Formats: sequence, structure tokens, C-alpha cells
Amino acid sequence: MLEVKTPEEVLELIQTAFVPVKGRTELVPLTESVGRVLAEDITAEEYVPDFDRSTVDGYALRAADTFGCSDAIPAILPVAGQVLMGEGAAFELPRGACVYVPTGGAVPKGADCAVMLEYTEDYGDGTIGVMKPGAPGMNMIFRGDDVYPGKLVLRAGRVLNAQDIGALAAIGRVEVPVERKIRVGIISTGDELVTPDQTPGPGQVRDVNSPMLTALLNAHGAQTVSYGIVIDDEALLRATVQRAAEACDAVILSGGSSVGVKDAACRIIESMGELLLHGIAIKPGKPTILGKTGNKPLVGLPGHPVAAFFVARLFVLPLLARLAGREQRALTVTAELTESVGANHGRTQVNGCTLSRVDGKLLAAPIRSKSGLITQLAGAAGYFVIERDCEGLPKGAQVQVYIA
Repeated sequence: MLEVKTPEEVLELIQTAFVPVKGRTELVPLTESVGRVLAEDITAEEYVPDFDRSTVDGYALRAADTFGCSDAIPAILPVAGQVLMGEGAAFELPRGACVYVPTGGAVPKGADCAVMLEYTEDYGDGTIGVMKPGAPGMNMIFRGDDVYPGKLVLRAGRVLNAQDIGALAAIGRVEVPVERKIRVGIISTGDELVTPDQTPGPGQVRDVNSPMLTALLNAHGAQTVSYGIVIDDEALLRATVQRAAEACDAVILSGGSSVGVKDAACRIIESMGELLLHGIAIKPGKPTILGKTGNKPLVGLPGHPVAAFFVARLFVLPLLARLAGREQRALTVTAELTESVGANHGRTQVNGCTLSRVDGKLLAAPIRSKSGLITQLAGAAGYFVIERDCEGLPKGAQVQVYIA
């Protein structure tokens, strides 16, 4: 009988038993930094923009020169010139005058607002009529409105997105300091496994877990290394795990995690350092193993693909986030169950589901699946969790769906 820990205890254990991996900073080109973890605070060294600029096509002027104007009584101002895109405005606006500026164009010194072209009328004699009064700052971006020297632009630990790349480009960063990706070795075990490109013989199945885990972990910022399929030979498996542990920051092996005669994963992990747990009070995924050698996690996942997937989502991703020194954020939505779901196992139950919207309601349809039937989860939008002290949820119950 396995001595199991609750999911909450496992997540707490991950935080206390492991620390972020140090010395992982590397410089990468700007366009290759999306999705990476920023290693240092980024501060601006210049003004952005470096000049006052208009946000509309129209006329830059002093707002005071238009106060009280209207369609019936326009403010009539001489046009003192124009500013072309890509050119500076190296002159001061005369009092009582205006200058034509395009959207994004530089605004001359002295102007404090821009009036849209639609609210003006060109009289053809070098003057325009302004039918709508301006206000100081209207339709203007001033020098340094975006950033200024010394302003914090992005904080270390942020996972960079496309908007962040734009901000870095704006301040002239062509290389970005990021954390090196956590390197994870992946091993599948079992005499029955063949690679996906092979045709299984009698009693054989294709290895699902290696490509599935590789895809999941890569999508969440890890760098995976495949150590292939290892047959049920304890000495060979031990050597492979040791080789992976020497080269990687973490090792994940799937299969061989229960208490059968050939299930050597627990013995190997314990012999290499410290066994932290063998068993989680969760369905599916109870025979999960977690150990460590130094600060390197050694994880034994169940061989059944559905169980391996859910355990990886619930515990391996937070574990890798801990090693990377960042928080792991989950996207959730609230949905209504389309049918009842039973759960009376004394364990937390994880259930895949599909999502649909009917009459304005977001509906979650439970997927009835056994832990070995991964294709039934292929169309899942996410999963929901039923706590261990709950005997099930009725049709119509509101659940938090974690987007897969």
C-alpha cells in the first residue's frame, strides 16, 4: 500500500524541497526572446518618444488661441507651415498661428494641443478656421510620455510576450537577458513500448508519453532531451537515469512507478538521493514518485498516458516553474456541468472536459475516460477537479475549468 500525500501537500513539498536553479542567464536576440523568462529588470536609457508628437492628422496650435470658438464663430489662425513625417520640428510656433502635422508627426515648441482636420476649414488664403476649441494636451503625446531614462520598463521574472517585445524594441534593446530554459530529460520505460513510427506487435503499444510530455513541457518554456525507451532492465534504467541527471536540471521517467515486481523506478530514485514521496491521493495518477539528487528533481510518472498527462499538468509544471524561479499561472473559466459526475474514491479526482456555449451559458461536458485511453482526451478544452471529500457533482454544478 502506498503512503500517499494530498495534492496540496505535494505542491507545498515542491516549494520547500527545491530552490531556483542559479547561473542561468543568457543573451538572446530580441525576436527570439518571446516566451522566455526575463533575467534582469529592464530600465529605459532614453526618452520614448524623444519629441512631442500628434496623435491625429490636423493642426498643432496653442489651445488658448481657440477658446470659445464654434461652428458659428471659428477661430481664424494663419498656417505657419507644416511638419512632414520623419522630420523634426526645429522651430517655435508663432503665437496665434498653427502648423499642419500628420498623425505621429513632430509638434513644434510652443504648441500644446492638436486639433483634428475634421474640425477645421481651409480658407485657401493661408488661414484656417477652427470650429472646436482645443484643450492643453489634447491629441498629443509629449516627450517621455511612454518612458524616460531610469524608468522601469519590465521586471525580472516576467514571461515575455509580443507586447513586451514591442516595448523592448522601442527602447533599442536588440538582445535580451533571459533565464536559460530548464533542461528536462524524458525517459519512457517498459518492454511493451515501441516508438510511434513502429507498428506494434502482439502485446505492444506505441510510446505516447515521451512525445506528449515533450510537447507539454516545451510549450511551457522547458528544453526537453529524449532518452528514448528503456526496457524493463533495472541496471540499464539506472544508468540512463544517472546519465540524464548529470546532463539535465530534472529527469522525468514514465512507467515503472507502481509497486509491481518490475517497477524499479522507486528503488532507482531512492538510491540516487532522497525519496520525497511515493503516491499522491489523486485519481488518476496515484503511483507518482518524487525524489531528488542534489537540487535536481527525479519524477516517476504513471505509465498510463491520461494519468501521466494530469500529473504533469498539476505537479510537474509547478515544479519546473519553481526551478525557473517564477510563478506558474493557470488560465481558468467557470462553466456549468452538463451531467453529473461521481467521485467517491477518497482521492482528489481530475476530469477532462469539453467546453461549449449555449444560450449564453458556458457548459462543461465531462469526458468519460480510463487512464490508458489518451485519444479520448485529445479534444479536451481543459479539466476540472473534484475534491477528495466530495462524493461527486450534480448536473448544473459550477466548476472551475483549467484550460489545457
